[in-house]
Amino acid sequence: MKKALMVVGGWEGHEPKQCAEVFAPILRSQGFDLEVSYTLDAYLDAEKMHALSLIVPIWTMGTITHEQETGLLDAIKSGVGVAGWHGGMGDAFRNNTEYQWMVGGQWVAHPGGVVDYRVNIINHTDPITAGLDDFDMHSEQYYMHVDPSNEVLATTTFDRPEAPWTKGCVMPVVWKRMWGAGRVFYSSLGHVAKDFDVPEAREIQARGFLWAAR
Repeated sequence: MKKALMVVGGWEGHEPKQCAEVFAPILRSQGFDLEVSYTLDAYLDAEKMHALSLIVPIWTMGTITHEQETGLLDAIKSGVGVAGWHGGMGDAFRNNTEYQWMVGGQWVAHPGGVVDYRVNIINHTDPITAGLDDFDMHSEQYYMHVDPSNEVLATTTFDRPEAPWTKGCVMPVVWKRMWGAGRVFYSSLGHVAKDFDVPEAREIQARGFLWAAR
């Protein structure tokens, strides 16, 4: 059976436990033997980490020790997949640029806070987004610093009066990439658990787990 590790914690505003409750049943239904940990020390057990198929980080902001970060990144580089969303993966450990390099991006702003915006599918053949149409979200529209090597699957276009200089900026929302031998999947959707009531947001994340897992 495929083994997955979900590491839950950090800033409570992103509802890490509630989001874990959304996706834990989905992962188990997809055939994963899932362990849920509430400590970053889970990354220290090298033998266990390297035996995983998938890591799901749900930890906004916070700090991570050098040993914890090394355990996580070394496992991914060896071939363990990682898949996450919003600040739980894309706004964690702000001082750790090696972690951000792995993710392929870092949150920097969400002009206007919770707003209405459209997500545009730009790759209709990839298994993560195939068969899905453009859709609307009422949530934080993430403005991110992103790696140009990402394979972008979906975008959003900014037109916020709070940041008029970004008008027309096309920002990646969903991407995949590699870190060594490990597959990395990220979606900026999912500020709080109810955001995954949007079927497309939930389906993209579920498919991202499967793509990333070895």
